[in-house]
Amino acid sequence: MDMTRRYHSVQLEKDRCKGCTNCLKRCPTEAIRVHGGRAHILSALCIDCGECIRVCDYHAKIAVTDPMDCVRDWKYTIALPAPSLYGQFRGLARPDFVLEALYRLGFDYVFEVARGADIVTRAIREKLKQPCLPRPLISSACPAVVRLIQVRFPELLDNVVDMRQPMEVAASVARAEFCRIKGCSPEEVGCFFITPCPAKMTAIHNPLGQEKSELNGAISMMEIYGLLLPHIHDMLHDPNYVPATRYGVGWATSNGEAQAVCPENSLSVDGIPNVIRVLEEVENNKLTDLVYLEGNACIGGCVGGPLTFENNYVAENSVRKMVKRMPDTHPDTVVPPSDLNKYPLRNDLPFEPNDAAMLDDNMTEAMRKMQRMNEILERLPGYDCGSCGSPTCAAFAEDIVRGHCTEMDCIHVMKDRLRVMAQEMVELAQTRRE
Repeated sequence: MDMTRRYHSVQLEKDRCKGCTNCLKRCPTEAIRVHGGRAHILSALCIDCGECIRVCDYHAKIAVTDPMDCVRDWKYTIALPAPSLYGQFRGLARPDFVLEALYRLGFDYVFEVARGADIVTRAIREKLKQPCLPRPLISSACPAVVRLIQVRFPELLDNVVDMRQPMEVAASVARAEFCRIKGCSPEEVGCFFITPCPAKMTAIHNPLGQEKSELNGAISMMEIYGLLLPHIHDMLHDPNYVPATRYGVGWATSNGEAQAVCPENSLSVDGIPNVIRVLEEVENNKLTDLVYLEGNACIGGCVGGPLTFENNYVAENSVRKMVKRMPDTHPDTVVPPSDLNKYPLRNDLPFEPNDAAMLDDNMTEAMRKMQRMNEILERLPGYDCGSCGSPTCAAFAEDIVRGHCTEMDCIHVMKDRLRVMAQEMVELAQTRRE
């Protein structure tokens, strides 16, 4: 896939941007520049984590998802709610209240993504029994983290588990179940994920490890929350409902996946800056005794996604309280071994490095540009102030080498040059008087 041309859910509303540089400093892959008083997102480096959406005071960064009306384009529609959706409703007693509310909105079938998480949990636990696996094995559930590894830690891609995301597995199972019940064709059925983040939307249009996504779109949790709210506490429990386990629902929060997959020797990290620090430890071979690493781009896990409604700490607490009330049944006991071969669980394609950071396709030319970049960097002040429109002095030096700007765009370099010029003019004036 040409990563310079891939779809992005995170987009810029240029008319709203004030060029304040808040987003510039928070982007984990240095994918934002500010020129001409406006921010610019470098498509090749953006991982759709949504950090820029969180910090933009002017709401100039938005996440594009599918509108609720898109379900009308299909004869049948299936809603696939992420377990983090349950955390949006305070005091929610059971997940099935949310599922019934989705039926009332007009969906023909509702299938918990938490059930997909149960299947993936069982599959990963079986994989961990294999000898000679890289350590630690890194979760592939968060697409923003996987893309972060592609950009900044490509040598760790072999550590990323070659397993599809729970939403993809859930879509496969849900479509098969619904078509069997209805006797309809799979082409008549649209599967829509209720998403807490833009990275999931991007993963549907540009799948990771797959040629094509099993999903047909994603509806923002923020949009659907208001539609669901009037129905949430006005229904009866459905005794025919097939629930996910507490472990599958627990994937909504940080450490939920790790506790389900490998509670004995795992580590859970949430928040992009924290994930980066731990990946640096893995890269430096300091965590080889660790078996499994769960990384979440959002604080608190998926409940902290940029497209959620509820405060992430409140949502996390709500999910944990609900999970405690559920039976302590592990996916190992409810997911039959036959299911691991019945549906596509493993990736079709390997995770490839994002080579957008390469200075040139020609190695000799790339080395020449790298040398020039280092020479420029030595002349820069090293303040990493962002005033030039690049996030760091190193990024600024790279932008100069790529021809996007000049050294004079650094206000500190400009001030030094002006000071020298002013001194030369004074000396010239004195010489003429003499």
